[in-house]
Amino acid sequence: MQIDIGITEKDRKKIAEGLSKLLADTYTLYLKTHNFHWNVTGPMFNTLHLMFEAQYNELALAVDLVAERIRSLGFPAPGTYSEYAKLSSIPEPKGVPKAEKMIEELVAGQEAVVRTARAIFPVVDKASDEATADLLTQRIQLHEKTAWMLRSLLEK
Repeated sequence: MQIDIGITEKDRKKIAEGLSKLLADTYTLYLKTHNFHWNVTGPMFNTLHLMFEAQYNELALAVDLVAERIRSLGFPAPGTYSEYAKLSSIPEPKGVPKAEKMIEELVAGQEAVVRTARAIFPVVDKASDEATADLLTQRIQLHEKTAWMLRSLLEK
């Protein structure tokens, strides 16, 4: 069935491709955060365990929002580990890092998601895709705030 939402198919495809990268980054960050939640140890265990739980729960909701936006644009959302590995800019952790290294990796992951979201804006603006722009703005705000909160834990 034809999609006629005021955005050309070419632009919808470009936006969906960018959102697929955002979805992959978000899911990869979700998995990394959940992993760190399970495996964190040390004097800040309780604080980090709870903080990471809140973060991975938020990320779990976010992947659904991003995937549903891709579907709304008329394209399939990637949904496998192999697709995410190809699309994501966030590296997997090596082993089980110490708590401070976990925090550093999560800051880098949050900032990577922000960069990925920002990279989509030119085509979104050109296509006057306000719905995707709104989604991206919300994601950027949340990830910048989360990165700031995580960075504050590293101050000595």
